[in-house]
Amino acid sequence: MPKRYLFFVSLPYSYSILRPLQQEIWKRGDEVAWFIEEPCEVLLNKDEKQLFSIQEVMDYQPIAVFAPGNHIYDFFPGVKVEVFHGYAMKKRIEKIDDHFTIRGWFDIYCTQGPSSTEYFKKLEKEKGFFKIYETGWCKVDPFFSVEHKVENERPLILYSPTFTKGISSAEALYGTLEKLMETKNWNWLITFHPKLDDAELIEKYRALAAKFPNVTFQRFNDGLETLKKIDVMLCDSSSIIIEAMLLDKPVVTYRNTHPGKHLIDVLDKNEIGKALEKALKRPENLIQEIHKYTLHHEAHRDGKNSERVLLAVDDFIEKYQGKLKPKPLNLIRKLKLRWKTKYFKL
Repeated sequence: MPKRYLFFVSLPYSYSILRPLQQEIWKRGDEVAWFIEEPCEVLLNKDEKQLFSIQEVMDYQPIAVFAPGNHIYDFFPGVKVEVFHGYAMKKRIEKIDDHFTIRGWFDIYCTQGPSSTEYFKKLEKEKGFFKIYETGWCKVDPFFSVEHKVENERPLILYSPTFTKGISSAEALYGTLEKLMETKNWNWLITFHPKLDDAELIEKYRALAAKFPNVTFQRFNDGLETLKKIDVMLCDSSSIIIEAMLLDKPVVTYRNTHPGKHLIDVLDKNEIGKALEKALKRPENLIQEIHKYTLHHEAHRDGKNSERVLLAVDDFIEKYQGKLKPKPLNLIRKLKLRWKTKYFKL
């Protein structure tokens, strides 16, 4: 009998993260369905199955539920699996990244590489109610399945700032980018993180696409489909930087919170143009530093991360399910979720 799995989606970035995992589930001959939390936009294809109500999920009885976000419904059946929405990357000057916050929802954390596994293993030992498996990130399986070469007539620059207040460059760089769009022989693609909710700022950038024929505005970044067609990325401090560099795309950053040799980081917005010109030349030493940096974050390059995620679930069910310490009660959070969903069954 085929195994049944569930994808829990709360933000649009989840689709590109979970679809490689879906392909692996189908390859095994098993089944998967999607539960999309309101108000997230439904972006499913015709061959993808959606469950529309909590009762449908309860009837479906998945053996595991996968979530790229920070929460999941505790009352859903199955092992709760965190597959992450990005890499461990300190946006602020702080000791511990939010990537490592344990909220008490998950049974399994599928880490991506040395940058995340070591600290999660420490947390696993301390807390005792979840297991850590280094699987690699399921989203990037297609990144390594074929070679993604770009041959643009004019250089294509992706601008994709973070949503984090106080760190996002979107407001500070607007005028600078407008001038570059007008004067440089480059094409531009602008995307924003789903959590960016500044409607006025979004409309300002959308207007640039209407003003300049060499500018395209795309509300959300769709992962590989966006990244494979660009030459260079311009950003600030976001984990999408690592995704771009996995495809050997040089990245220019404005006031990155943790700059290094893998980036071309600038502190003066008037230097953005020169930095992009340098990035487009793809200096050999920069490409070498990119390789070293990305291996620290994504250790697995064989296109089998999704397979390892499913094997982790199998291993957990066989060895650990029902044998670990109980999760924290989280009573207030659980009551809030039940009130939100109007689901009060035990």
